[in-house]
Amino acid sequence: MENDLPLSAPEFPMILAMAVPFFVVTIALEWWFVRRGQLSGTYGTKDALTSMVMGLGNLVSDIAMGFVSLAVLMWAWQFRLIDLGVTLPVIILALVAQDFLYYWKHRAAHRIRWFWTAHVVHHSSEHYNLSTALRQPWNNHFTGFVLLSTPLVFLGVHPLLLGFVGSLNLLYQYWVHTEAIHRLPNWFEAVFNTPSHHRVHHGTNPQYLDTNYAGILIIWDKMFGSFVPEDDTVQIQYGLVKNVETYNPIKIAFAEMLGAIRDAFTPGLSFTQRLKYLFAPPGWSHDGSRKGSEELKADYVQANPQFSGRPGLPSKNIA
Repeated sequence: MENDLPLSAPEFPMILAMAVPFFVVTIALEWWFVRRGQLSGTYGTKDALTSMVMGLGNLVSDIAMGFVSLAVLMWAWQFRLIDLGVTLPVIILALVAQDFLYYWKHRAAHRIRWFWTAHVVHHSSEHYNLSTALRQPWNNHFTGFVLLSTPLVFLGVHPLLLGFVGSLNLLYQYWVHTEAIHRLPNWFEAVFNTPSHHRVHHGTNPQYLDTNYAGILIIWDKMFGSFVPEDDTVQIQYGLVKNVETYNPIKIAFAEMLGAIRDAFTPGLSFTQRLKYLFAPPGWSHDGSRKGSEELKADYVQANPQFSGRPGLPSKNIA
């Protein structure tokens, strides 16, 4: 029975909470050197402070409501096909498997509006620096997003181990939120997510929309057709297609979720249209008054046919 305890109830450090002092110090250092012109990038005082408030709120949300997601995963644990246990090889395997799953979860967060209502928070800053990494949602535990993690639990990854490697994944992603690092060695850029790759992901330029979903390994994007390299001739525009225009953390945290619910309850819609306002890609509208990423890409190519077929853009349709 004693040997079973580590397998049924493993214990892992709360590494994201432990990393908070590191986050604060490195943000302060980057901010200082950017302001002195010694590092590339931009900082807006209100924007950076808002991002840090969002990060603190996310930490509080995880502590206060994380039991909701954990309860779902523990419920799924009883249906596991196998118990892989907790050994170093299993932790490494779980880290890679979780990163693969993260890619698809991240992709879903951009392509399914209900999940986007939480993830949109992370993209709401018009600056790109280490503080942007902390701009995280407060409502993640209420979207049902955790259900997308159940396949690994069914396959024998303990929920607490899954949470641990998920925290490692997020910790890795912290440093890629910077303009201070231009490019890393080619072999590293070929395999891992880097500041260059992730800057593309945060860009609202048409060719950069819905690309580079990687957590740790960029190979998933290359395998599944969502990779777009950074173009040094393009000035990246950060933020959202329609920016929030506020530093109010409560509005940033909940505006999109309230907007989705409001849209779904618009009078005169069919049941299918109501569902699409919640689960179709962001930008879908029943009357065509809004545009999603695919339409924005097509419009860009229509106006700039010379860019047709470039990475991230469709080929121009010839009538």
